Amino acid sequence: MKEEIKPVTGRAGMLSLAIKERSALYAAYMPFLKHGGLFIPTNRPYQMGDQVYMLISLMEDSTKMPISGRVVWITPSGAQGNRQQGIGVQFDDNEGSAGVRGKIEGILGNTMKSTRQTHTI
Repeated sequence: MKEEIKPVTGRAGMLSLAIKERSALYAAYMPFLKHGGLFIPTNRPYQMGDQVYMLISLMEDSTKMPISGRVVWITPSGAQGNRQQGIGVQFDDNEGSAGVRGKIEGILGNTMKSTRQTHTI
């Protein structure tokens, strides 16, 4: 996953993510969260509950979809099992988030039932 961070006021930030591979999307998607969510590799400090704004492009589609959410998961540097440092962001309950979630789940299809390891579980 490519990550670019453009800070804005306060603790909130704008993250721009381009997920080019289905395997990377599978590893990042958090379907067990109400409204869905994504794990975002970052070394920027966040706190639980921080509001995050994202522009996400998926696979070959260069369209950047805006989505907002809150930090609900933090994997710190040096985490057990050499896990990727980053944050898990739960999507907000709105139409934009529902559209992005639907697109992600459409791309992943039956892969979501896999037991392969992800960035979070």
